[in-house]
Amino acid sequence: MEQEPRTLQEAIVYFSDPVNCRDYLVARRWPDGVTCPRCGSKDVLFLEKYNRWHCRAKHDAPQFTLKTGTIMEDSPIGLDKWLMAMWQIVNSKNGISSCEVHRAIGITQKSAWFLDHRIRFALTMGTINKFSGQIEADETFIGGRARNMHSEKRARKISGTGGKDKTAVMGILERGSKATGSRVRTKVVDNTKKKTLQSEVREHVLAGSALFTDSLKSYEGMAEFQHEVVDHAVEYVRGEVHTNGLENFWSLVKRGLNGTYVSVEPFHLFRYLDEQAFRYNNRKMEDGERFDIAVRHIVGKRLTWDRLTGKMADNPPSVN
Repeated sequence: MEQEPRTLQEAIVYFSDPVNCRDYLVARRWPDGVTCPRCGSKDVLFLEKYNRWHCRAKHDAPQFTLKTGTIMEDSPIGLDKWLMAMWQIVNSKNGISSCEVHRAIGITQKSAWFLDHRIRFALTMGTINKFSGQIEADETFIGGRARNMHSEKRARKISGTGGKDKTAVMGILERGSKATGSRVRTKVVDNTKKKTLQSEVREHVLAGSALFTDSLKSYEGMAEFQHEVVDHAVEYVRGEVHTNGLENFWSLVKRGLNGTYVSVEPFHLFRYLDEQAFRYNNRKMEDGERFDIAVRHIVGKRLTWDRLTGKMADNPPSVN
């Protein structure tokens, strides 16, 4: 088998071979040998002519492929295109739009948009471990700039100033060393009131940690933390007391949203935040290593078109 890719050029060549695609995914999904995703049996037979496996256990749908039970399930798009799109998404600092993906791998923009969101869904890194040490907490508002909108759209969407008509986002950052780097978690929140923000901090931060925030009154009263405040009306840094790490992250997020994706509906925003957080948290890795981590998280996750477009929820459909 060829050496696994480390750069985009190597990835294009490597994943153009269907055997390499299969070997790469099998090594990460089934390191101890292929097992049936439906019953867990190891008594499976590879049908090379059909590029699929057959489980010899007695149950419905005994045949399965590498896509079964992953974000790629039921997708007619080939593994080579899936893996190239994922490589670009996890390794492009400012993200890559569905229009760019559709041109790069030769699928429709609608298919590229659906594919992109399924990859973002795989990048969601749920964890029960709380942050500790030195922590920054901050909030921001994300939404279209009124001066860039057509007058009719501005009249329809903008009904106030400041954060009104924008989406509130909460960020929590755990500072790390130069070698490991900081880690961040984000969440779209309903508002920036005390109950909302403090509950997020308590859920994700270990009591006793050093907590640094700005002077927003919503952060007042968290006695279980070593809470220090920096008033941005007076100063931005006081020794170790600052939120510059999160401010830099918000800058990355908004640069990607405004420059790459242009238009993101609020009910899809959390997936774009997950994508940016994944790249940020793994920024110390080489491209091949970051891609490897992403591929290992495609199993057991399913995002259907109906769910994505709101036909199975309260969200209205949109393909922006």
